[in-house]
Amino acid sequence: MPIWSSRPPGVPPSSDSFSLVRIALPAFGPSLLFGLGEGAIYPVLALSARDLGASSAQAGLIVALIGIGSMMANLPAAALANRYGERRAMIGAAVVSLAALVLCLIARAPWVFGLGVLMIGLASSVFLLARQTYLIEAVPPSMRARAMSTLGGTMRVGLFAGPFMAAGFIHLMGLPGAYWAAILAFLGTGILAFTIPDLEPRDRAANRDAPPLSLVSLARTHAGVFLTLGVATGLVSAIRSCRQIVIPLWADQIGLDATATALIYGVMGGVDMLLFYPAGRIMDLRGRHWVALPCMLIMGASLVAIPWTTGFAGLLAVSMVLGVGNGIGSGIIMTIGADASPAADRTRFLGIWRLITDLGGGGGPLLMSGITAVLSLAGGITTVGALGFVAAWMFWRWLPRKTALP
Repeated sequence: MPIWSSRPPGVPPSSDSFSLVRIALPAFGPSLLFGLGEGAIYPVLALSARDLGASSAQAGLIVALIGIGSMMANLPAAALANRYGERRAMIGAAVVSLAALVLCLIARAPWVFGLGVLMIGLASSVFLLARQTYLIEAVPPSMRARAMSTLGGTMRVGLFAGPFMAAGFIHLMGLPGAYWAAILAFLGTGILAFTIPDLEPRDRAANRDAPPLSLVSLARTHAGVFLTLGVATGLVSAIRSCRQIVIPLWADQIGLDATATALIYGVMGGVDMLLFYPAGRIMDLRGRHWVALPCMLIMGASLVAIPWTTGFAGLLAVSMVLGVGNGIGSGIIMTIGADASPAADRTRFLGIWRLITDLGGGGGPLLMSGITAVLSLAGGITTVGALGFVAAWMFWRWLPRKTALP
């Protein structure tokens, strides 16, 4: 029985009797399975679109619909989770994802397939927001960073392992096998979410009769946080998005083949996954600065160094350092957002927070593409790296040295 089941509604758990290990399956199992499902289909989306007759440009747009759907759903997701609860929102997201995968399997035209991909993006936003809000309420504030880092880490493990799981299904069933692998993962997500007990969040218990602020009023009330720490975490998201495309682009620039590029990318991802829990522990014990600043400085310096590499060994070394920087920052966006969120209207605050970070994630590659078109690929990568130093300064300037946890 989960340790919070005997806790009165609205009362935060005590850190003295709390253990993340004891709640690992219900707390992080759904995130791992959801990441597996998404990771299984990511490598084949463009190929599936092309098989349905989409052009290369159309296939690229269809792949981007996951991110677009997530961005579109942030504010509606907050409203849904706030109205129906995090557990029901997670179950609903799993059901919508399953329906989307079925649509992808039966699609006979690119636009139908794109609709299915868009639905997966919409469901992803609902799931992640519900999962974050759920953990804020279930975990003691003194262990919040460890919980958020572990949440981010399990998603990354799922995204990393998903393609390998899909490969076995594709070997047996062809390209549709990837979607059947994802169906199993999302089905497991829904079943596991169904077994999780409901929590009565403190903000809903304390403010059941209080008239909710409109989204505009909520954004205005917390404008100072959104325009400082929100923008800083948006820059974090932008840098993370760009690192996904920097490695293959620069590898091609210096003449590396696809095998070498995949190896570099895989090693970077492996290093990335090893550091999420130690980073969360440091944030809990020493403060958010001890992770936010090194994360951005290391990632910024690594990106700036990439254009100076000329071969496999150099790019591999810099990419590993980049993986270290990103790995220690696992959960930093969710942790700072959770710290900044008010006890009242927390879920909708986090919806706005996710919208800002998603805008950063979408805008970063666009900025790099524009600068690359005007200057060069090296200039685009260097500019993105410089954003890391800007984000580090913003965290130094506005991130509280001692976080007041609600």
